[in-house]
Amino acid sequence: MTQPQRQQPSALTRQLLEFGPLLIFLAVYLYMRDATVTWGGTEYGGFVVAVVVFVPLQVASAIAMRILTGRLSRMQLVTLIMVIVLGLATVLFNDERVFKMKSTFIFGLFGILLFIGLWRGQSWLAFVLDQALPIDHEGWMILTRRMAWFFLVFAAMNEVVWRNFSTDTYVLWDTFGQMAVMFLFLISNYKLIEKHWIGER
Repeated sequence: MTQPQRQQPSALTRQLLEFGPLLIFLAVYLYMRDATVTWGGTEYGGFVVAVVVFVPLQVASAIAMRILTGRLSRMQLVTLIMVIVLGLATVLFNDERVFKMKSTFIFGLFGILLFIGLWRGQSWLAFVLDQALPIDHEGWMILTRRMAWFFLVFAAMNEVVWRNFSTDTYVLWDTFGQMAVMFLFLISNYKLIEKHWIGER
């Protein structure tokens, strides 16, 4: 018996689930950045408090997305696991530097894994994205190579930002800067995707 097709959430709902936790993280940090919270005899700064709020929201968002869409991509799952692990470590060690390295670990790992796949003659990007883009094998290999280098450069950029700039600057980079850079990268590959597109137009 064929199961009824799951109705997909609206674009607005997707945007709220994807970016809502990040915007709340920004709001909590801006409100608490000059304050401290004492719990269990330990003082936690505003950044760590914002992380404590952000991680459960990110988990709830992922669960809601899974319920609404019926799936989470492998990339989303890996990112969620890294957020949980680094968020817990940030609170455990009471050190905001741990969470600031989140993008370094995530994108550095993705970049290395993509290069391993390329070395084996495979596009692990296609595997991670579950063939979300209907492009041919050559297109996937080119896009994977570009994405692998982009992820490593992106990880390096995160290191430069958090190590050399204020926490305020890092938070803006984490909430808006990274999205802008990622968007520009995707736009720059439009011609490649169009050239190797094999789906319906």
